[in-house]
Amino acid sequence: MQYRLLGNSGLLVSRMAFGTMTLGIEAKSGSILQKVDLDHAARLIGEAIDLGINYFDTADMYTGGEAEIVLGKALKDRRQDVVISTKVGVRSGAPLTQSGLSRRHIMASIDDSLRRLNTDWTDIYIAHREDRYTPLEETLEALNDVVRSGKARYLGYSNWSAWKVAAAIEMQKANGWAQFTHGQVYYSLIGRDVEADIVPMAQNYGLGLTIWSPLAFGFLTGKFDMDTIRGPESRFSDGLFASFLPIDYEAGFALIETVRRIAREHDATVPQVALAWLLSRSAVSSILLGTTKAQQLRDNVAAIDLALTPESLAELDAMASTPKLYPNWFHETGDDMLVRQALEPRGNGA
Repeated sequence: MQYRLLGNSGLLVSRMAFGTMTLGIEAKSGSILQKVDLDHAARLIGEAIDLGINYFDTADMYTGGEAEIVLGKALKDRRQDVVISTKVGVRSGAPLTQSGLSRRHIMASIDDSLRRLNTDWTDIYIAHREDRYTPLEETLEALNDVVRSGKARYLGYSNWSAWKVAAAIEMQKANGWAQFTHGQVYYSLIGRDVEADIVPMAQNYGLGLTIWSPLAFGFLTGKFDMDTIRGPESRFSDGLFASFLPIDYEAGFALIETVRRIAREHDATVPQVALAWLLSRSAVSSILLGTTKAQQLRDNVAAIDLALTPESLAELDAMASTPKLYPNWFHETGDDMLVRQALEPRGNGA
């Protein structure tokens, strides 16, 4: 296993992390993702620790809180050996008060999460989404108070706009509040939106990035084709699910064929190549793996040892590139282009 400092903190986390969205029972949650009961979870988590994983991520709204309970029980005797993050902000109950990033909800939620996790503190407390209705100052002061009270050691954000993170960090600095250490974002071979603004912003502030759904909810496993992905057993046939993670299937399946060929050339699997590509990105601190099977976990973790050739990385970059948004494309023309060309190293005799 490889380890990284989490952003600008001294916290060491494994580059492969264990995501707990699959923990819990579908009948209780109504989601097709939750299918791992306590006994199964304990075996998977034990396997993860044996593989060198020390970072476990959960959220208050996963399976209505059951994921936190299962994780807490499974890690009961290993609490000092691991890093745990949980989240607040996405709706966790029917009342309007059980959502968002108000001081009231944050203070209630951290106590509820710690009770479910059966621990006195969480290593990282993550604001799970933006809250457009609560003043940013209120949210950040409440998160600071969670850290100062000892209920969390570090802070993170997830699914925030780059501008809002920048505004938050400047506000945290100005007030002497606990600062964000990293962002948890969606990033994959077929979802590279973060490269436009979020990655440069994170690098500017020294923030780490942890990645959710690195295999695009299973699309990048290579197990689907144009027929099966729309079949009744496929999660992608669910309209709500498909709208949550929109995928251009035609471009996606063309990319899969390239990944499949590169996998053969490296004696690897399609998901291993997709994960190894992410691990090659300097901005990425850790990748969250959601799994229901021990063999699947072992296979995915093996991507740590997969070194893609520069040629393969360049081919994947070109094949999976996304159109640049304004003003990013503007900055790659005119004066910027001339300066970049002037700074490029030239051969002998230049």
